[in-house]
Amino acid sequence: MQLGIVTPVVTRLPSAHAHWEEHAGIAEIARVAREAEALGYDFVTCSEHVAVPVAAAAERGATYWDPLPTFGYLAAVTDRIRFATFVLVLGYHHPLAIAKRYGTLDVVSGGRLVLGVGVGSLEEEFALLDAEWAARGAQSDDALRALRAALSEREPAYRGPFHEFGGMIVDPCAIQDHVPIWVGGRTGRSLRRAVTLADGWAPFGLRSAELTDLLERARDTGAWSERTSPLEVIVQNDRPLDPSGEPERVGEQLVKYRELGATALAARFVHHSLDHYCEQLAALAELT
Repeated sequence: MQLGIVTPVVTRLPSAHAHWEEHAGIAEIARVAREAEALGYDFVTCSEHVAVPVAAAAERGATYWDPLPTFGYLAAVTDRIRFATFVLVLGYHHPLAIAKRYGTLDVVSGGRLVLGVGVGSLEEEFALLDAEWAARGAQSDDALRALRAALSEREPAYRGPFHEFGGMIVDPCAIQDHVPIWVGGRTGRSLRRAVTLADGWAPFGLRSAELTDLLERARDTGAWSERTSPLEVIVQNDRPLDPSGEPERVGEQLVKYRELGATALAARFVHHSLDHYCEQLAALAELT
């Protein structure tokens, strides 16, 4: 099971972030990324919201660093660790805009992009960006197909119900022959979308029993058996891990994730300072 982190500082959720994050910046984020890389972690994450309504900030938080400049900086100070958007909202972007911007990130990072995407759930933000809300599910399915046709192609071509393009050059494009695409979500629909159209499923806000139930039902479907490659399952722990303070408890949780079929963990930690966060990184790496 690979290890990644839900990067601190870049997203601050109410009652879930540490006080030190409020005054931290790119230097602290870079230290975390370099420490994680040195310890063998596979990826760091950054999420996306353009603007959060004041009324929603109490639940969702208001701080969301943009993935492109954040990862562009981190690419310059690291060598191996991958950069996972966790997640981009597909309805906010034309597929070719994603292919160009994140294809460029793949170039400058030396092929370290993981494109995590989602359907979106904040209607006010859709309205602000003139994005389609009612048909966002079907539009996202079409965008995923369009992205697979475009991400690594200098002259992409695609025709679908929502997106159509051809006769255009996108240069640079991703240098990976196959950019991994993960679908984020917490429903059976998001898992079905991942099974049929992507490389991985990145659930959030679900307990182990809920994850197990959704995965067992999905494995019984024809779509799962028709896959030509295994589905990555990237889980997030539903409560912060304290590997330095509770190593046995954390070890048991890791075993549970492996048993339910997780291929990677995007870890959240109990942490009270930057130094403590880095200590937790090391403690979890030692446990695994």
